[in-house]
Formats: sequence, structure tokens, C-alpha cells
Amino acid sequence: MDAKTGLFYLFAAVLLFSAFRVITARNPVYAALYLVLAFFQASAIWLLLRAEFLAISLVLVYVGAVMVLFLFVVMMLDINVEGLREGFWKHFPLAAGVGALIALEMAAVLMGGFRLSAPKSPLASGPDTSNTLELGKLLYTQYLYPLEIAAVILLVAIIAAIALTLRTRKDSKYVNPADQVRVKARDRVRIVQMPVTRQAEPAAESAAPAAETKA
Repeated sequence: MDAKTGLFYLFAAVLLFSAFRVITARNPVYAALYLVLAFFQASAIWLLLRAEFLAISLVLVYVGAVMVLFLFVVMMLDINVEGLREGFWKHFPLAAGVGALIALEMAAVLMGGFRLSAPKSPLASGPDTSNTLELGKLLYTQYLYPLEIAAVILLVAIIAAIALTLRTRKDSKYVNPADQVRVKARDRVRIVQMPVTRQAEPAAESAAPAAETKA
């Protein structure tokens, strides 16, 4: 076994372990961090397959953007994990059935690929061949329509996320920052000058007639 094969088994083992910990970790922050580790191991496997563009895209897009967003959302929402786990065993049979169905479908696809009689010969590549250029040609020629459908789905998801963010909540204490910037002191505090008035003390008034009677 050469070094490349050893690295593949190492990355694959860590990938399987991190993927298992993603679904078994009790803390959602730990689950997100294990998912980041799984993405890194998948990126390393892509590098072993000489798919540098896919490896870099996986790190930049998923680890650098998506997972950072997940971590911020999970940490800022302060999710009650105990409340989410109350109905775990209630929905476990349905989840196990869906997971088994997905595993069978993936096994059928992989076994179909392993049963190929003769492997396809790789394309002739010279020193000036670029994986990114070949991938771009393939995406924008053979897979153009699936790419456009994926772009439309992502656009709809972005619009839906913005719409959910901008909706008005009754229990929110949101204040428009533009209104806060335009606030002036004279709009909030007004100083009024009033004349000084002093009322006569009742004790002093009652004591004066008494003194005159004695005199």
C-alpha cells in the first residue's frame, strides 16, 4: 500500500467518524463543528483525485460561508435542545425508514458503478490542461439546464430568506437605525422656564394671630 492509498483510508475514516458524530452529538454547535471537519476530509479526498477546483470550492463555499452562518445562527438563537429531543423516539421509525431508503438508493448507484465491465479511459491531458476549464465546458454545455434550474432554486431561497427576515413581528423591539441617527436633543428633552412660586406655610400663619392675642 502506497502513501496515497494510506492517506485515502485515513481521510475516509475521519470523514465517516465526523459524519457519524454530526447526527449523534447532543450539542448543535458540536454537530456543526463536526460537519466542518467532514467537509475538510472530503476536500482532502478531492485533492487526492486531482480535482483541485472542487476541493477549493468545498472549503470556500461550505466551510467558509455556509457553516460559519450555521454556527452564528445556532449560537445566537440559543435553541432549547431538550425541547427538541422530546419527540425523538416518536419520529424515530419514520426517520429510520427514510435513512434506510436513502442508503439502499446510494448502494444501488454505487454497485451499478462497480459492475462496469471496462473502465472508461481518461481523457488525454497535457501540461496546459486545466481542470477548471474542462469543468466549465461541461457545466455550460452538457449540464446547462440543470445548472439553470439550480440557480433559479437558489434565487427563490434567497428571496424567501429575505422575506422572512423583513417581516414585522409584534414582540420585536426593533428600532430603525435611520430614525436613531436623526434624533436630536431638542426632540427628546425640552427645558421650560417657570416662575418661582411659594405658598405660605399653614403653621406660620396660625402662629401669628396667637402671638398678637398674647400681646
